[in-house]
Amino acid sequence: MTRYLVSFDDGTMHIPDGQFDAVSEAAHRVLRDAKAAGVYISGGVLLTQQATIVAPDGSVKLGDFPERKAVLGGFVILDLPDREAAVAWAARFATACGCAQEVREMMHDPEA
Repeated sequence: MTRYLVSFDDGTMHIPDGQFDAVSEAAHRVLRDAKAAGVYISGGVLLTQQATIVAPDGSVKLGDFPERKAVLGGFVILDLPDREAAVAWAARFATACGCAQEVREMMHDPEA
């Protein structure tokens, strides 16, 4: 099995007025299906879009504001047999959320 990151850019999700609860339920339904299928590893939605940057020397600064670059809105990590399965799950999330999803294969770390 291979782990895949399925994510969306915060700026791509536009929920019509009064539809937040329905979109949220649809996305959580797909998430519950992934858990029931045993492929869910982790996931979440970012609360703040301005990152805190910690440099190798330990210094800390605030990163760019979201207006300056695309930012990650939310993600899920799934353990799947192949890219086709990852694309199929991404399609389900895209339909539920009403926004495009990106699929990236994660490098295996034998110590993880």
